[in-house]
Amino acid sequence: MARHDDGVITVGRSRTGTFFANATGIVFGLIMIFPVYWVLNTAFKPDSEVRSFTPTFWPHDFTLDNFKSALGEELFIPSMINGLIITAMAVAAALVVGFLAALAIARFSFYGRKAIILVVLAVQLVPFLALLIPLFLMLQSANLTNSLVGVALVYLVLLLPYTVWTLRGFISGIPRELDEAAMIDGCTRAQVFWRIILPLTGPGLVATSVYGFIQAWNEFIIINTLNDPKNQNLMAWLLYNQTERGTAWGPLMAGAIITSIPVVVFFLLIQRNIATGLTAGAVKG
Repeated sequence: MARHDDGVITVGRSRTGTFFANATGIVFGLIMIFPVYWVLNTAFKPDSEVRSFTPTFWPHDFTLDNFKSALGEELFIPSMINGLIITAMAVAAALVVGFLAALAIARFSFYGRKAIILVVLAVQLVPFLALLIPLFLMLQSANLTNSLVGVALVYLVLLLPYTVWTLRGFISGIPRELDEAAMIDGCTRAQVFWRIILPLTGPGLVATSVYGFIQAWNEFIIINTLNDPKNQNLMAWLLYNQTERGTAWGPLMAGAIITSIPVVVFFLLIQRNIATGLTAGAVKG
């Protein structure tokens, strides 16, 4: 703590405290990144080096055979396509349904509005796995088990509470005066929606889609329960590959890397809008 000539008191951190804080951050960063590094390291090793009792922190014989083996598996490409289809359907449906629901809650007053908000919050408190068996029975009665559409509908239910709650905050941050001014200028309510609310909520839709994409793409338990291996995603393929082949670690790690590529590509495509979307609903203009 130091007092300046103008009477302002500032609180500073000692060099020792700064050093230990930075050292702690570096240690935790290394601990978190080491598993990712080991996956990369194992994916480029030959099988003999992977199974060696002496660990190597860098491949001595660099190889791409593990990736060729993973891509050559019968169900790998179909599982990737299934994952992309299911994720696209679930995220798109969640954004459309969730945005309309959030718009109704944020912009209109109707009976039971507060109850709906509480229900949305309460649904998030229920462990989704507790609903897995009832959902399976419902889908079975509708002949939607072992199908991509059935899994996409379950993912839609999984994503909707978060989507509605998040987009409600973004829409509430848009001043109502903009709606009123547009309607005074002759716009209909539908035109206000398309020309004002939807463009201003764009960053929020991007931020919400990131969460939905990660949730749907990385989900394993639901799709492994509802579908057989021919209609599963890459997360289920990783387990199937391991059990059928007796833990082939090289191809397994290579498959894990390939599995993460769509998420990385998705982030690179919309990275400019992520920060804007995450902060756009923080203040009300």
